[in-house]
Amino acid sequence: MGKIIDGKAIATALQDRLREQIAYFSMTVGRKPKLAVIMVGEDPASTIYVRNKIRACEAVGVNSEAYRLAESTEQSYLEELVRKLNEDRSVDGILVQLPLPSHLNSKKIITLIDPKKDVDGFSEVNLGSLLLDDKKGLYSCTPLGIIQLIRSTGVELAGKHAVVVGRSNEVGKPIALMLLQHNCTVTICHSKTMDLASYTRTADILVVAVGKSKLVTGDMVKEGAIVIDVGINRDAEGKLCGDVDFASVMPKAGYITPVPGGVGPMTIAMLMANTLKAAKGNV
Repeated sequence: MGKIIDGKAIATALQDRLREQIAYFSMTVGRKPKLAVIMVGEDPASTIYVRNKIRACEAVGVNSEAYRLAESTEQSYLEELVRKLNEDRSVDGILVQLPLPSHLNSKKIITLIDPKKDVDGFSEVNLGSLLLDDKKGLYSCTPLGIIQLIRSTGVELAGKHAVVVGRSNEVGKPIALMLLQHNCTVTICHSKTMDLASYTRTADILVVAVGKSKLVTGDMVKEGAIVIDVGINRDAEGKLCGDVDFASVMPKAGYITPVPGGVGPMTIAMLMANTLKAAKGNV
């Protein structure tokens, strides 16, 4: 029977440490770190995510400013807002909540964000920093949180076979690179992978980030594996679930993250850590 990796508890402990570090920063610099959050439209999930991020800022002592823009916002207006925030010395971090409405060019907006303020770690510069193992860069929050969750198990990562299911720029590719940095042997699987189970069964560490409800079942998991479920979906009954079938995988896994309460809280905690890191670079 697998042990549950309590992402909420680990995130809370991290936020407690960050609160002390942010208080020290504020005392020595004379101001609090500041995060600007931009949301376009009223996507229900995005609304919840933004609210949680603002609450996290309040909890650790980060100033925040939310820009809630209409669904009809034009590309030129959004670009100009990002440029103004880039130039505003009081703003340390800029976050554009994705997805944006379909008429907006998300890639262009992300590229416009000053890499030193790109607390989501999505810019080409920061992705390049990760590829080159440059610790000065700001890395993507969810993969950063996943590494913390894996390390919380106390299992030595070096030499382990890690299988990542999903190849997105936000999670799949960055977490694969981070696992390489920790000396894992990494396999990346995706929608075109044939016989997915033949790969997942060999994983000492299995990270699933595809957005497909209960894709990975118990027969696809190696006995004793660390299983990290990044997915947030609704099952046939409308209940929240991940990309992993928790009920069938739990008995075989050594460690497993639940949904909710696993990766999600760590993503927000790492956002706070990135905001503090950006603030230190903006002094």
